[in-house]
Amino acid sequence: MANPHRGALYGQGPSRSREGLSTRSVGNSDEIQLRIDPIHGDLDEEIDGLRGKIKQLKTVAQEIESEAKFQNDFISQLQMTLIKAQAGVKNNMRRLNKSIIQKGSNHVMHVVLFALLCFFAVYFWSKFSRR
Repeated sequence: MANPHRGALYGQGPSRSREGLSTRSVGNSDEIQLRIDPIHGDLDEEIDGLRGKIKQLKTVAQEIESEAKFQNDFISQLQMTLIKAQAGVKNNMRRLNKSIIQKGSNHVMHVVLFALLCFFAVYFWSKFSRR
């Protein structure tokens, strides 16, 4: 059997329980009116049941809050790690570019020297081969 309070607690329409409680939605708002019928007597059990449900909701809310704090801390740490990694990559890229520029100029120097050496070799070879 379905819980007679379920529809009423979610504002889905009027509902009456066996114990003498009835609820109904008020207009278009999120408010719910609760009417207690003292004739049916088991109000203490209803109140204890409601207290139990409230304690469960409080426990769930506290767990959600602690999980949210944990995840926020985790995200903050992840962001810091990402920032450090980006800084490291940027620094390494700067070093690599500097190294490429320096090595590149050395390569150009080597190519120029090799070309001069080849030129002089061909020049001297042509001078000495004519004789």
